[in-house]
Amino acid sequence: MKKLLAAIAILLFAQSSFAQIKTNHIAVHVSNLKESMAFYQSMLNLQEIEEPFKDGIHAWYDIGGGTALHLIERVDTPTEISKTNHLCFSMKDMDSFIERLRKANYPFEDWPGEKGKITTRVDGIRQIYIQDPDGYWLEINDDY
Repeated sequence: MKKLLAAIAILLFAQSSFAQIKTNHIAVHVSNLKESMAFYQSMLNLQEIEEPFKDGIHAWYDIGGGTALHLIERVDTPTEISKTNHLCFSMKDMDSFIERLRKANYPFEDWPGEKGKITTRVDGIRQIYIQDPDGYWLEINDDY
């Protein structure tokens, strides 16, 4: 019995000593802060949150779950842009989002790159890909 209690105590101690982590923020390098802010606010409906630096080169957005998206303006544009490296946002009503893209004549594509098409993954999740003003790829899916 003493060995069992000792083993349980060790397991409980070990479990409590491992740090749990959560995503705090994602930082994205943008070349034109105003243009990128307009995109993330109008196309994705992200809500701007308090930005402590107030230096004109940062904008912060709430993206849920206590996580923020930080846009940081730098004059040099990122040189490596690949669809494999992307941000992903899940939407409750993806059909309305796609309709908004169509009305705005904003291009989207499926994973293989076919314009105006939607990919349906093997697990049934639908996804599209769009690019922000700096060319970063964003996956939008309905895994809400």
